[in-house]
Amino acid sequence: MLDIALLPGEYAVCRLPAGTAVPAGLLGGAEGSGVVSVTSTADELSVICPAGRVPAEAVVETPWRCLQVVGPMDLALTGILASLAVPLADARVNIVAFSTYDTDYLLVPAVRLREALAALTDAGHRVAGGLGGAPGGTAG
Repeated sequence: MLDIALLPGEYAVCRLPAGTAVPAGLLGGAEGSGVVSVTSTADELSVICPAGRVPAEAVVETPWRCLQVVGPMDLALTGILASLAVPLADARVNIVAFSTYDTDYLLVPAVRLREALAALTDAGHRVAGGLGGAPGGTAG
């Protein structure tokens, strides 16, 4: 069983052309709340960020909600993402997953949040910050 936090607000998954510099102000600054993940590959610069901080010129998929595994987690642990992804897949909720040194994150479509939280709680996980009526949850 994992403790999972539903982060406030909506998130966006963004794509910029390969070689694009990380947009100024994306990391930190006055709007430093929320999680931002930047991944650079030979094919793209991928950004996950709060919906209000989407870089100009980005191809954007939104709205998503962000779930954080309460950590920090030991890097030697196995099966963490699987324990989340399998019940969500069984509930037909698509995800975008990303990890940091300390923990794992999942994005679920905002329109599927209720189903995602139900699938995770049915699988034995505890979700804080969930929708009213979700076990352990509050209005979100």
